[in-house]
Amino acid sequence: MLVCVGVRPAAAWDREPLVADLSNHLVAITTGFAGATVLLFGAVEDDGDVVVVVRGPQQNEMVRRKERFLGLWVNRGQATIADAPVYYRVAATRPLDQIAAASLLDRHQIGLEHLEFKVNQKDKAVADEDYHKALLRLKTRAGLYDRAIGTVSFVGGRLFRTEMEFPANVPTGIYTVEVYLLKDGEVASAQTTPLVISKTGVGAEVFDFAMHHAALYGVFAVLLAASAGWLAAAAFKRG
Repeated sequence: MLVCVGVRPAAAWDREPLVADLSNHLVAITTGFAGATVLLFGAVEDDGDVVVVVRGPQQNEMVRRKERFLGLWVNRGQATIADAPVYYRVAATRPLDQIAAASLLDRHQIGLEHLEFKVNQKDKAVADEDYHKALLRLKTRAGLYDRAIGTVSFVGGRLFRTEMEFPANVPTGIYTVEVYLLKDGEVASAQTTPLVISKTGVGAEVFDFAMHHAALYGVFAVLLAASAGWLAAAAFKRG
């Protein structure tokens, strides 16, 4: 669902080499949430390529290495990957390798192959890079990372737009939407815009209570389960 907001006055857009905004700065996750699309639109003052990077909040991820042993899959090693974004996607006007050198993409961590992770592991059988690649595979399989580069389209010469897709399992948190204007292989201008993805309604209240009052939530859950079992047994006896 796209919700448009007010556009800045034309004079404000003309003063900057790059100006961008979102159709919606809040994605509300309610009951039955099936994903969302947010429109990013903007304008540039000069020629160049536009690159958009959407990053979710960072968190530590646990990756386990499994091997087959006596017909069963067992854990043979594990690693903690620090400060990995929970969500990551890129869109651009052209393929990244045609826009900038790998060194610049590395510097700004633009593109999955240019993302840097700190891997903490003591698994002698494999290298850190193997766990790095494993995390990318897991996130891509979950639909939270995308190896394909999305499309940024120019409309009318100086105006551009792109649609950012968020799946139903998108994690909550404060996301950053980075917009770069690149010219001659260098960053000519850049802008960062926040995007909030948050639970709303009764489901959000239950989630917050469970997160901040885990012990009480556990007691209520046990009491609720016991009550449901007692009511079911009583109904069975009456039947």
